[in-house]
This record gives sequence, C-alpha cells and structure tokens, in this order.
Amino acid sequence: MLTSLSFKQVHVALHIFIWSILLLLPYLIGSADNNYQIGAIPGWLFTLTGIIHAAIFYGNAYFLYPKLFNKRFWWLYIVGSLLLIFVSLRLKHWLLLNYFAEIPPSPLVYRFLFAPSILVFVISFVYRMVLNRIRAERLQKERLAVQLQAELKFLRTQISPHFLFNVLTNMVSLARKKSDKLEESLIMLSGIMRYMLYDTEGKKVALIKEIEYLENYIQLQALRFGQEVRIISQLSRPAEDKQYVIEPMLLIPFVENAFKHGVTHLEAPQIHISLTVQDDVLFFEVRNHYQSQHKTVHERSSGIGLENTKQRLELLYKEKYALKTNADNNLFCIQLTLKLI
Repeated sequence: MLTSLSFKQVHVALHIFIWSILLLLPYLIGSADNNYQIGAIPGWLFTLTGIIHAAIFYGNAYFLYPKLFNKRFWWLYIVGSLLLIFVSLRLKHWLLLNYFAEIPPSPLVYRFLFAPSILVFVISFVYRMVLNRIRAERLQKERLAVQLQAELKFLRTQISPHFLFNVLTNMVSLARKKSDKLEESLIMLSGIMRYMLYDTEGKKVALIKEIEYLENYIQLQALRFGQEVRIISQLSRPAEDKQYVIEPMLLIPFVENAFKHGVTHLEAPQIHISLTVQDDVLFFEVRNHYQSQHKTVHERSSGIGLENTKQRLELLYKEKYALKTNADNNLFCIQLTLKLI
C-alpha cells in the first residue's frame, strides 16, 4: 500500500502529466505548416484556453468546493461557480477578438472554445467529490488501525500481569517445598520475562520464538509438578525456510488454562499439548482431564487469559482462524486452527 507521502507524489505527478498532454496537444499531433492547428483553432489559442480550463478546474476543486460547498454557504458556491464560468468565457472571447481576429467566427468555433468551460467545471466537481470520498475512507481506515493498535496494546498489557501472577504462584509453591529446582525455575522465568518485555513489544514475533516460549513454560510447570502430572508435549517446529510470524503470547493462555484446571482433584492428571504446521496452517490442541463438578468453570473458558486471546484472535485473524472447545466425559479440549499467511 502506498504511504501518504508517496500517494501525494503520485497524485501530483499524474496531474502534471495530464495537463502537460492537454496543453501541448497541438504541438504533439500538429505541425508548423498549419500553425499547429486543431481544426480551426491555432495551437497557441488551444494552449491559452487550456490554461483557463486548468484555472477553472483547480479554482473549483481546491477553493470554491472545499470552502463554500456546505449547508451554510451553498448559495455563495452557486454564485462563485457561475462567476468563474462567466469570467472564463469573457476571457476567451477577449482573446479571440484581440489576438486571433483572423479566425472566422462560426458556431463550431464558439462551441469548441466555450463549451469546455462548463465540461471542465463538471469534471472538477466530480473529481472533488471522489477525492473527498477517498480521503474519508483513508482516514476511517487510519482511525480503525489506531483503534486496533490501542485495543491490542491494552490486551497485551492485560495478559502480561495475568501470566506473571500465575508463574509467580508456581515459584511460591516451589519455595514452600524448599525445592532445589527453584534456581533453575527462576532462570527460566527470567528468559520468559525477557521475551515478554523486549521481544513482543508492539509487533508480531517469529513462530519459532513463540514455540520456544511455550516449551520454556511447559518445562517450568514440569519442574513444579515433577512426577505428579504427566505432560505430553509435541511441538513441531516449521521448516527453516518458512518465516512464519504470529501474535505474541497467543497460545500460552490455552496451556495455562490446562495447568490451572487439569492438575487438581485428579488421581493421575494428564495434559496433552500438540502443535503442527501444514500448508501454512497452524494446528494447536490442548487436552486435560477435569472433575465433573468443575465443568461449568471450563465452559466459561475460565479467567482473563482465554477471553483475552479470543478478542485478539478476532481482531487480528478474523475469518482466518477457527477455535473449538469441547468438554465431554471429564475431558476438556481446545483446538485452534490458524492461517499463518
């Protein structure tokens, strides 16, 4: 898409090109033998009237219409438009009488000289309306983009404290157990925080980095629970030649939800996490068991994290994703299909 600066440059260049062709037309298609005439009109008169037409076009498009075409000054616009056309006709007539008296007056000559004033005015009116519509649509898109960025910024700042709260709760659990794995967990936490604070600020990230982030979080949970929870993780990385990007911290809430609701009140808790990429489509699935009395919690997609993720998916990947949740036979499953390109 053209930037606003390049759009203006192309716009100005296009105007210069079109008016150059119109003003120099007699000298491009005519010859000196017949005084560069187009019909009965000499080339020099054709160019002079072209300058008058340019004055009509830009006088209406960039002065009369922007300042007077409104509910308050509409009558002044009509007066100004009629005056602009009248002055152009009088000026053409004066040129014809004083500098081109050799041209025989005829209805054809007068139509050729005078009718374009009205035609150019109509064209300038339509041009201004179209230009206003284009600018209004561009401003609307810019406003929507700003609004989208503001919403995403809010959602990202919302999910970081939520995630850190959960991770720090894990650290507290290890500290209470006086686990020798606390130091290793803190090192992993520092890497996770570095990713959250620096690598994800205001932009999408490489899918490989997001997968590494998931792996670190899963390892952190494995250190916390040890043999108490069976974690089956299959995160397949895309081919090296595929430079996929993704919204940062988009997948982690699904994994958080599984550890939050799939490890308590169960004899042998299991969490299954899988990620694959095929034909530019990401397939992500998280499954965990839960007790039936907690089913309503799952149906509500408990917590800030999942609701946050749903909003970001809708903002960034509208019509490019499918999110399914299913709770059946004490098994809760989340499946995300996401088009990466």
